[in-house]
Amino acid sequence: MSKMTRKFRQKLTDKYRLVILNENTFEERLSFKLSRINVYVFGGIFSLLLIGLTYLLIAYTPLKEYVPGYSSTALKKQAVRLTYKLDSLENACLINDIKLRAMNAAIRGDEDIITYQNRVDSLLETNKKEVHRKLNASREDSLFRKEIAGKDRYNLHENITKNLGISLFAPLKGKITNAFDSQNEHFAVDIATPEGTPVKAVADGTVIFSEWSFETGFVIIIDHGNNLISVYKHNSQLFKHQGDFVKSGEAIAASGSGGEYSTGPHLHFELWYNGYPINSTQFIDFE
Repeated sequence: MSKMTRKFRQKLTDKYRLVILNENTFEERLSFKLSRINVYVFGGIFSLLLIGLTYLLIAYTPLKEYVPGYSSTALKKQAVRLTYKLDSLENACLINDIKLRAMNAAIRGDEDIITYQNRVDSLLETNKKEVHRKLNASREDSLFRKEIAGKDRYNLHENITKNLGISLFAPLKGKITNAFDSQNEHFAVDIATPEGTPVKAVADGTVIFSEWSFETGFVIIIDHGNNLISVYKHNSQLFKHQGDFVKSGEAIAASGSGGEYSTGPHLHFELWYNGYPINSTQFIDFE
């Protein structure tokens, strides 16, 4: 066994000469003294250096983007930003969907609009990190709070007068046959008028809805900005389409008695501010 070991060591330490000659003149250009152990050592060191250099190039240079499974810092930051944007867009789409359903309910008049508004408020509240105290109120106190909240919800005229900053034009002149009544969920004023009377925009704005419905005939809704929306129902004809910009006092429809809920030629007019119905007679003289 020792003889084989000595023979193996001898092979590792035997000296060899590597000579580089000129092929034509056989002149010696370079020569190296080598042994097997030197070749193994230098080859191992070279391999380690090559592996280390490759790792550094991949880990600390943009070359790693071309290696499957790696992504750049910029891509990671962009992915995080897109994730936040997607989450915000999902919330915005959900809120817009709820508002659209609320608008359709307002047009049909067959569903409580406050239910949808409460859904929007609840959705927005989930994004707030606030701590609320829970109070044990008596039954009388709860009823009193509910009554006050109901009154405050539909009596926003003082705040609107301060924040609105625009004058409202009467959509038409006539006798009010059915006044605004929040208790009975009649969030509009009905103005009697001959069929075909021009209905005018109460302020500058953009038409966001202009269609016919079975319950309320031809309906047109205008967004005036500043969270103010006006609704005109039971028309016999519409002059404006969705997306049109209208000026204050411009004719947008002709009054009529369209829809299943109509009881005669009149205009069903609604005014909404910050998602809540308001009494338009506080700002507009219809007679």
